Amino acid sequence: MNVLSEIPKADFAIIGGSGTLSSDFPQNIQSTNIKILNNQIFIDTPFGISPRFILFTLKEKIILTCKMHGWRSGVSRADASRQLFWVLKKAGVKRILSEGGVGTVNHLLDPRDLVIPDDYIDLSVRKDVMLDSRYLLIMREALCKELRKKLIDSARKYFSGRIFERGTYAVTDGRHFESPAEIAMLKGYADIVGQSLAPEVYLAREIGACYANLSFVVNYGEGINVSWSHDVMKDIFYDDAQMIGNILIDTVRNIETNSKKCSCSSLRKETLLKDIYNEESAKG
Repeated sequence: MNVLSEIPKADFAIIGGSGTLSSDFPQNIQSTNIKILNNQIFIDTPFGISPRFILFTLKEKIILTCKMHGWRSGVSRADASRQLFWVLKKAGVKRILSEGGVGTVNHLLDPRDLVIPDDYIDLSVRKDVMLDSRYLLIMREALCKELRKKLIDSARKYFSGRIFERGTYAVTDGRHFESPAEIAMLKGYADIVGQSLAPEVYLAREIGACYANLSFVVNYGEGINVSWSHDVMKDIFYDDAQMIGNILIDTVRNIETNSKKCSCSSLRKETLLKDIYNEESAKG
């Protein structure tokens, strides 16, 4: 493992999930505009050695990507998220796209539906995951409207199935699936359920970055459909990875690097308790 002492700068980040796990992303994308600069980047962070990053360019845009939201054996999900976003902060990333497979809560959704969520409910126990405590995070429009619009436009180019332009993502702890009673409790409050949107959505706001998510329905929540096959979920992972990768790359391609029309950056505020924190630090 080659641990870098200097963190490369990047404008964008793509956090890979189960949708691209089976593919060699981004090397599998057939584009002459993609150039891999380094595919073996590890960074020593205050929270441990980071997951493997790949640094690549898309024309003039510089992008960092890693697989599976940084989750690795022997590393807690909280520390994995801290490692990931500490690197993104130091790299200067200001726009983040993530993707992943989700289950249904809304009985109108089926496997192989695409959802670009616009809100979330956090039922995980990882709510206090942060890099520092200097900021008050206002979670209005937590999922960037501008990035979501770009994801929707790109999805229409590469996907002929059903695309839902909004939805509420319920975040639970894994790795187990939810019980029928848990899915029943969420009905009417959420549309999809998964395990990766939080704490990412908080950490993105903390580092001052826009964040949006592309969710691919891979299974029915328990009780939504009497029976569903794990083989269907496996087929989706292998069959549709190329399509998910194409959507993500096309989205970045169509984002103007130096033009932001959203309000994301204004929703991170310095905490009103900063003077107390400063006093305590001085005493220490």
